[in-house]
Amino acid sequence: MKPLTVVAPYSGEPHFEKNMAVFSAAGPAEEILVPCPETVRFAGRRCRSLAAPDFSSSRGLRLILEACRTPYLLFLSPRTGEFLPGENALDRFCEVAGSTGAGVVYSDFYELSRTGKTPHPLNDYQPGSVRDDFDFGPLVLFSVAAIREALRKHGDIPEVEFAGLYDLRLKVSIDHAVHHIRQPLYTAGVDDGADHIEKIFSYVDRRNESRQKEMEKVFTEYLKAIDAYLAPRFRAVERVPYPFPVEASVVIPVRNRKETIAGAVQSALSQRTKYPFNVIVVDNHSTDGTTSVLGELARRHPSLRHVVPARRDLGIGGCWNEALLSEACGRYTVQLDSDDLYSGPDSLQKILDLFHRDNPAMVIGSYTVVDADLQVIPPGLVDHREWTDENGRNNALRVNGLGAPRAFNTSLMRKIGFPDVSYGEDYAAALRICREYRIGRIFESLYWCRRWSGNTDASLTIEEANRNDAFKDGVRTAEIRARQRMNRGA
Repeated sequence: MKPLTVVAPYSGEPHFEKNMAVFSAAGPAEEILVPCPETVRFAGRRCRSLAAPDFSSSRGLRLILEACRTPYLLFLSPRTGEFLPGENALDRFCEVAGSTGAGVVYSDFYELSRTGKTPHPLNDYQPGSVRDDFDFGPLVLFSVAAIREALRKHGDIPEVEFAGLYDLRLKVSIDHAVHHIRQPLYTAGVDDGADHIEKIFSYVDRRNESRQKEMEKVFTEYLKAIDAYLAPRFRAVERVPYPFPVEASVVIPVRNRKETIAGAVQSALSQRTKYPFNVIVVDNHSTDGTTSVLGELARRHPSLRHVVPARRDLGIGGCWNEALLSEACGRYTVQLDSDDLYSGPDSLQKILDLFHRDNPAMVIGSYTVVDADLQVIPPGLVDHREWTDENGRNNALRVNGLGAPRAFNTSLMRKIGFPDVSYGEDYAAALRICREYRIGRIFESLYWCRRWSGNTDASLTIEEANRNDAFKDGVRTAEIRARQRMNRGA
């Protein structure tokens, strides 16, 4: 018997027949299982249809495992277009799985588009690579023995519609390696039908709520299995008696935002509060005229502090640390990006009210996604209602962002600090805070998040996106290990 069973969900697209022919001719493939609706009858060489829409559901996965007679299962993503394996590619998958004992194997690939094919490198898997949308590429191999061991040790696949393969991957990864082959072994067309903005916000789209709840449930059980789950018990935040110059500081790190910085500053200055506040703009050595704009604004507004760091190697996190350590910094620090706006004049007051009432370590509000002209665009309101006091800090490890605006207890953040990077610095700080302390949430829109061509994530290369994702995976890895140590009393 050959070592491999291929699982390729049915598609009515022309490339489906071609892909089936490719897999049927592949040397190591014993059989191709085709999950498809019951109304579809597909017959092909070494192909067998299964009455399941795909392999995301527990029902579909159970049918696949019952039908599989080989050591390995190779899953082809339903979003895959034309598929072209490289020479001996499938043999390579099986050989690496066998020689390493890995539970999961994936590889780099060439992405096929109208303009040709381009390399699509992938990130190495690490303990913090726990997002359900971690990019394995269109093709991923599972050891059947590792699957059966994982289900025996960690429980059967729960009754789910969307999170079956996610559950399986997490359980297998507890006791078996997830191995990345740093070699493009195949060429594939990839089309998920979403534009860039849709991809960024897909996990908070209300249309995906049922899916996200399943993912959260599965992930929470995984954290319990690896002893990284935190029960809803929090440390109290110490109230610092020493005085601050103002109650709050709106902090705006900026570099080369001449076109938007004045609007952001005016939005901050126009806040109406019961308490004194100032605005600290950390100008990271702008070269486009931003500095002149800020200088003029500072001359007209005494509550605006225009700070230019002595260092020239700071990222956004380093600029935040400059603001925190400034003598002008208030008791609470509140974020505003240099190309965004508060949605109303009472946004700051609402944040301060929550600090005063509940004394959380951090407050996260909600925002509305708009275009450059402040017209609401999908997904509209992003409120992260999946955050709860009971499970928010656990689920925070699964998602890639926690909302905005973000506000901090200054005394605590002076001890913790931000990592000096320009991506994910706020996410890293929030994970560190919620390990011990409660985060307060405001679920109404306080903030206009503008999506435009100048956004830092507007047109990233695959290499840049990989670096960003790898950084957050690394933050999650460190946080998971810290929580495990805390649970073990270390």
